[in-house]
Amino acid sequence: MDAFEAIMSRRSVRKYTDQKVSYEIVEELLKAAMNAPSANNTQPWHFVVIDERQLLDRIPEFHPYSSMLYFAPLAIAVCGDSRISSSYWVQDCSAATENILLAAHAGGLGAVWLGIYPEEQRVQALQKLLNLPEHIVPLSLVSLGYPAAGKPPENRFSPFKVHHNRW
Repeated sequence: MDAFEAIMSRRSVRKYTDQKVSYEIVEELLKAAMNAPSANNTQPWHFVVIDERQLLDRIPEFHPYSSMLYFAPLAIAVCGDSRISSSYWVQDCSAATENILLAAHAGGLGAVWLGIYPEEQRVQALQKLLNLPEHIVPLSLVSLGYPAAGKPPENRFSPFKVHHNRW
């Protein structure tokens, strides 16, 4: 699958099979994440791979849109070191998150982006659950697994949202 096809056909997947995802595949996703663009090449990201069922099952206690984690074999928390890049860690970690989503889709996995930051209650709860240092801020959580069902591509292009030179 080429990059454009992956972008145009990727969909949020919330239902997974029972099949485990190998660490080799997870490592490929992390390589993709770490090849995201980064302001001044600061690379402020850190990743927590979560595959312990007890941890995955605790997240819906504080994240109201994460019930798919009860069935996901794993999730990756994308975190930023706020000491390294106080201004751009959010953009850098967002790019890393998108790379995980695209690499997962291209590799036959299903994934969905769960927002953590800037919801302070979610940030603090995930920091506590994962024992993160205070300066490591979770931006997102990517739920991952083999999709239980396919979703057709959706064309979201709108010429009404395109402006040339000026509004």
